[in-house]
Amino acid sequence: MEVRSIYKYARISSQKARQVTRAITGMPVSQALSVLDFTPKKAAFLVGKVLRSAVANAENNHELDAEELVVRSAVATPGPALKRITPRARGSASPIKKRMTHITVVLGAKPEEAEKPVRKNRSPKAKAATAAAE
Repeated sequence: MEVRSIYKYARISSQKARQVTRAITGMPVSQALSVLDFTPKKAAFLVGKVLRSAVANAENNHELDAEELVVRSAVATPGPALKRITPRARGSASPIKKRMTHITVVLGAKPEEAEKPVRKNRSPKAKAATAAAE
């Protein structure tokens, strides 16, 4: 089962938030939370809020254990931008875009680890080395 949480209209650019979301994708929840707590970025605080909300959704709405969850995906997509101007020399003005982003975190169960396949095609040198070792 997948559990998601979305933070819309976060006042940070999606480029800055994407740096943090890439870092936690694929991690177990406990490890992702500790990484976010020690990352000195504004985006880490915002993504942490979304991740904690997703964990709360999983525990309360779907009765899942937080220890068994993994961050399946963490995405920061661009939202609308506030358009402002700043005064420049000789009475002119230049535009400023105050960007917003939508942060989405999806949690899922840990994937089942498959057994490692046995290698059948080995070189003659490898066969001789294993035979000599035995």
